Amino acid sequence: MTTTSRTEPDSASAGTPAKSEAPATDGPPRLLLAVVLAALFMAVLDVFIVNVAAPTIGSDLHASGADLQLVVAGYAITYSVLLITGARLGDRLGHGRVHLAGLVLFTAASLACGLAQGTTELIVFRLVQGAGSAVMIPQVLSIIQRTFGGEARIRALGAYSAVLAVGAAAGQIIGGVLVGADLFGTGWRPVFLVNVPVGAVLLVLGRRVLPRGTGSGPERARGLDLPGLVLLGAAVSLLTVPLVLGQEEDWPLWSWLSLAAAVVVFALFCAYEVRLARRGGAPIVAPRVLRHPGMGLAVLRILAVMAVNAGLLFTLTLHVQTGLGFGAQRAGLTFAPTAVVFGAVALTWRGWPASWQRALTPAGFALTALSVAGVGLVLRDGGDGGAWLYLAYAGVGAGLALAFSPTLTGALATVRPEDAADASGLLATVTQLGQLMGVAAFGTLFLNRLESLGAPRAYTSAEALSACAWALAATAAAGAVSGLVLRRR
Repeated sequence: MTTTSRTEPDSASAGTPAKSEAPATDGPPRLLLAVVLAALFMAVLDVFIVNVAAPTIGSDLHASGADLQLVVAGYAITYSVLLITGARLGDRLGHGRVHLAGLVLFTAASLACGLAQGTTELIVFRLVQGAGSAVMIPQVLSIIQRTFGGEARIRALGAYSAVLAVGAAAGQIIGGVLVGADLFGTGWRPVFLVNVPVGAVLLVLGRRVLPRGTGSGPERARGLDLPGLVLLGAAVSLLTVPLVLGQEEDWPLWSWLSLAAAVVVFALFCAYEVRLARRGGAPIVAPRVLRHPGMGLAVLRILAVMAVNAGLLFTLTLHVQTGLGFGAQRAGLTFAPTAVVFGAVALTWRGWPASWQRALTPAGFALTALSVAGVGLVLRDGGDGGAWLYLAYAGVGAGLALAFSPTLTGALATVRPEDAADASGLLATVTQLGQLMGVAAFGTLFLNRLESLGAPRAYTSAEALSACAWALAATAAAGAVSGLVLRRR
């Protein structure tokens, strides 16, 4: 994957995409957009909703630390590994049809998770739930790319990016509220069961409004590239498993060997894909997508913004629950300002003055860096931060929205409809890997610092959080200057 593009698309005027026939549907495009974005919201929600429910799950099911880690992370593992495969299946079989199939699998697995009687069952069903998301979610971007054009596509992509990142904070909030409410004495189970009625409604609506039929055209004829899918799946598995389990296991030798093997297998994957393209074959991601102006820079920036977003949410959750002793409901509601401001900015930035547009992404990273540092400063004494904390949270939400939404929109606005699945799978995988890397890197930093300081009391937890805040701010600052660095190469 190249990151040496000399030009960056203007996210405000990304150009007019190639025209294509929108797939026939039985409902208006707005309803179609609402249906697929609601499914996206559910899938992103379930990456994070279990975080605040984990202590309750552990005590109810008598789960070990390793079991609980797999309950939380199993979803992310299969979700990450199968995203590219899900995108290609949409090309082959039809994006609407595959989206509905993934939604059925996700909804059924959510019901099974909510009814699970033991940790083994719950782990297995979480893995299946992640697989359902991986089949369902890549189709969302592909459907948007093929259904909307011009300014309508830009607006739809803005809504997509808002849902994608707001879902992360909303998962913490909704999870905390559901666990705290303890509906009918069910404890943690509603965090999974809430998906069932929503999924059922989306299935009914989806059958009416989603594109029908199988894939068609040259993209369908490309095939699945099974050797490439196997190599990529192996590389992503070797990367994600140690990222999600390494901290819990105290980073044993196997985790480092797995990370090293991931690099080797990914290199083999790249070599195979290059040879396949030279022979006139159909690689998993079309080379023209990787060469798309600004795509390399977009990948780097999405990795950075998702790592900061997930790392901050994870470390703050640990601090407010273990350090400050907040209950699940209060811990979840802590993130409300970030989610609300992110959503508001992500949905309105396109209406801001045109002269600002090119500066929005670096300004967003800079604002994120300052705001994350502010979070660390106001919490450093072990208190609850007061009103200044909520101002810092709002700054984080605005900064992340400006760093993420224009980046995603600029990368996808001019992608050709026939490349929609490739671009969708690539950026969805990058988004998920960024989240995993953020949790692994900054979570490890927080926990190691906390261990070195002693028992997780409010003051020592605040010290550990402060160290993470500076590291997160540095990552955001690197995102702010990334465009300048890459354009000079």
